[in-house]
Amino acid sequence: MSDTKKTGAGEIEPSKGKLGIMMPGMGAVATTFVAGVEAVRNGIAKPIGSLTQMGTVRLGKRTDNRSPKINEFVPLAGLNDLVFTGWDIFEDNMFEAATKAGVLEKSLLEQVKPLLSSIKPRKAVFDKNYVKRLDGPNVKTGKNKMELAEQLRQDIRDFKKESGADRLVMMWCGSTETFIPRGPTHESVAKLEKAMHDNDESIAPSMCYAYAALQEGVPFANGAPNLTVDIPAMWDLSKKNDAPIAGKDFKTGQTLMKTILAPGFKARMLGVAGWYSTNILGNRDGEVLDDPGSFKTKEESKLSVLEHILQPEKYPDLYGNIFHKVRINYYPPRGDNKEGWDNIDIFGWLGYPMQIKVDFLCRDSILAAPIVLDLCLFLDLAKRSPQLRGLGIQEWLSFYLKSPMTPDGLYPEHDLFIQSMKLKNTLRHLMGEDLITHLGLEYYD
Repeated sequence: MSDTKKTGAGEIEPSKGKLGIMMPGMGAVATTFVAGVEAVRNGIAKPIGSLTQMGTVRLGKRTDNRSPKINEFVPLAGLNDLVFTGWDIFEDNMFEAATKAGVLEKSLLEQVKPLLSSIKPRKAVFDKNYVKRLDGPNVKTGKNKMELAEQLRQDIRDFKKESGADRLVMMWCGSTETFIPRGPTHESVAKLEKAMHDNDESIAPSMCYAYAALQEGVPFANGAPNLTVDIPAMWDLSKKNDAPIAGKDFKTGQTLMKTILAPGFKARMLGVAGWYSTNILGNRDGEVLDDPGSFKTKEESKLSVLEHILQPEKYPDLYGNIFHKVRINYYPPRGDNKEGWDNIDIFGWLGYPMQIKVDFLCRDSILAAPIVLDLCLFLDLAKRSPQLRGLGIQEWLSFYLKSPMTPDGLYPEHDLFIQSMKLKNTLRHLMGEDLITHLGLEYYD
């Protein structure tokens, strides 16, 4: 759809022309995403897992029988409008990187080789102090972090001109950086910029990308648990430059299961005594997370989910003494096929114990790729929407993220089903449709 939509919330600008998607990190997730989009465009495969491509949204009463596809309801960019670029510390083009990642079969990659081979990585902003298990030659140099960010801003302008893109989105598909706590340098744009000039260690490479994107008015989403845009300075930049932001950390395997199961336990008032989670994975992500600093960043993201869903302070008898442990182990033979194993000790009526065991043999990048697509298309929609673009944080996109960003003082919503309702009600609101409450009393008048 490309016509301007007049809604109760103002005019949504049309999705005319090309949408450029820029990805720091051209590893397994980014290459699986781009290869998948090209496969779908060529009729080779279906966009399974993508809400924007396969999902519907109910409008009005159940008896109205109005449930259009989401991409026919809101004016999203079409798959044929997408163009791509990326940055990486390795010099491999996307076809070479996808082959090494080993996620997709060679026979599929050969069918999309022309596009993948044409996408060569731009030199990355990288510092081994923030991702200790990786190193590569394709790296920018500069006297300080501000100068590196300015080089990224030039990359953004160059890509827009070279590709003919009308609009841009940046999606962090890079590695998990070592844990950085929010500090004084993150509290205002002025302090952030001074810290960048001073090469302050509290400014990670991902922040240089986010700063560059937001200064260029480009929406930014963070697919890793890094601090990146989850600081007041970035919130302010996002609002000032009408560049929507979302994050953190793609919700793919084990945490996806937690946000499905935990709301069910809570809905039925079943207690949880313990939840032990362990993961084995062998891709670049697994190698990076083998470093304690990077693992700490990921652990913070994964541990917070249960606490926010189960609310132990409100239900101390059920969840006040829960033991929650998360482990991630690097196991090279598994490659991108991650295994997430959960042992859940629950208890029911009169305190009698029960157990649930989940063994999710998932494919990390296969689950992440449609999230990248949806976030890109929805962030572009937000940029074109007068109601959304000046908000900064797009909390309605929490559905896709392990650690949803919120303003200070507002707790995040982790329940997958509430997140889904929030997302679809936002779309209804944008298009001037009634919100769905599921009360349903009107059917029995």
